Formats: sequence, structure tokens, C-alpha cells
Amino acid sequence: MKFKKAVLDRLRSNSGNMKLQEASSEFIKHSIKSQYSYNFSYMGRPIIQYPQDMVAMQELIWLVKPDLIIETGIAHGGSLIMNASLLALLDYCDAVESNEMIDTKKTKRRVLGIDIDIRDHNRIAIEKHPMSNRIDMIEGSSISKDVIAKVKSLSKEYSKVMLCLDSNHTYAHVLSELVAYSSLVSIGSYCVVFDTIIEDLPVGSFLDRPWDKEDNPKMAVKKFLSEHSNFVIDKNIDNKLLISVAPDGYLKRVE
Repeated sequence: MKFKKAVLDRLRSNSGNMKLQEASSEFIKHSIKSQYSYNFSYMGRPIIQYPQDMVAMQELIWLVKPDLIIETGIAHGGSLIMNASLLALLDYCDAVESNEMIDTKKTKRRVLGIDIDIRDHNRIAIEKHPMSNRIDMIEGSSISKDVIAKVKSLSKEYSKVMLCLDSNHTYAHVLSELVAYSSLVSIGSYCVVFDTIIEDLPVGSFLDRPWDKEDNPKMAVKKFLSEHSNFVIDKNIDNKLLISVAPDGYLKRVE
């Protein structure tokens, strides 16, 4: 208890530590320019995430213990692989606690990835990976009626659902994803909206992309929360990470 209290005290202190906040902001700004997030992999697959957000996902998965994680945006599949491996560890821990044999063919928990364009070389690499038996993929727009219906149908079999949004980062697209999928998130679980950091960066930081300041995930989150009181921003995660592409993007369902 003393250790947990000390952590919470530090997080509260971090929120008001302007030098730390400024240093974090400077690192984010310069590291995004240098494509820092492209330097990492997970179990052999490129993950295109900041290590801090990877650690946060690990903590949340252990806390929530979901049986389904829905992800929009697949890219090279590193995030699918990471989350699938963490779900496998949850199943392992359940087996140890119940003193049961582990059957790798029976996958209690699963990851569902959605992408408008799953490139052949990525699909082949994901399907060849040892974690692939825990992964399902849907090719199509995450906001199309058919895909939404398919995801909702698949989700009916699960009781603890987590959601990660990391596809098209425009305001309209992310808001549509939030409206479409937020009801699937279990109470006490999380919807993680990646790349809210776009709003905090200078105008024109992504000249080859359709998103920019005022047209991005953070603005979609702001609009969504103004109309949905059953989700709140978990500021403790922001104050813990300091370096993240998802500030104000860790949304906890509270009712």
C-alpha cells in the first residue's frame, strides 16, 4: 500500500512539474520528426509505437484482463502480436492458478484487427507468427456498416472487451469509430485512442497525411466525451507516461 501511495503521489507531482512537462513536450516534438516510433519491434514484427505506450498497454491488459481486444489499424502487425502474447500470458496465469494443463489450441482470449488494406506481405508474416492462433483480421474500413456489423457480431461471444483506435487519424474517422465501437467496451475497461498528440504539434507536421491540428483524434475524443459521460480520461496514465502519442487518449469506461 505504501508503494502504491508513493506512485500516486509522484503522478500528482508530475502533473504540476513544468520542467518535466516541457522536457517531455520537446522530446515528443523532436522524436516525431525523426520517426522515433518506427525503431521498435515486438517478437520480430515492427510495432510503430512508443515504448511508453507499449508499457501502458501491458499494465492495462493485466488490470482489465480482457478476453477480446479490438484494434483498428494493423500495419505490420506488431501491436496485434504484442497484445496476443499478453492475452496468452493471462491464459497461462489462469491455468497456473487453477492447476490446469495449458492447451495452446484452445485460445480463450483473442485479438481482432481491422484495416482497410492488409498488405499481403504483412498478412503472411502475421499468419506465420506463433501468436497467430490468437489473432483474427478483417479487411475493410473500420467505419463501414458491414465491418461494424461483423465486429459487433463477433464481440457478442466475449464479456471483457478493450478497444484500441489507431487507423485513420482524422477527426471525422475517429469520431465515427468511437460512436460505432465504444458501446462494446466493458465497464472498467479502456478505449485507447492513439495519436491524439497530433493536436499538440505545430500546424503542418504531417504534410503527407489528411490530418492536422484541429482535425485529429484528440478533437474527436473531446467531442465524444462531451456527449458520452460513461467514459473519462485516465489522467494518471498521462502523468505516468509523460512521453506518449496518446495524451488524453486513455479513456476508461466508468458506467
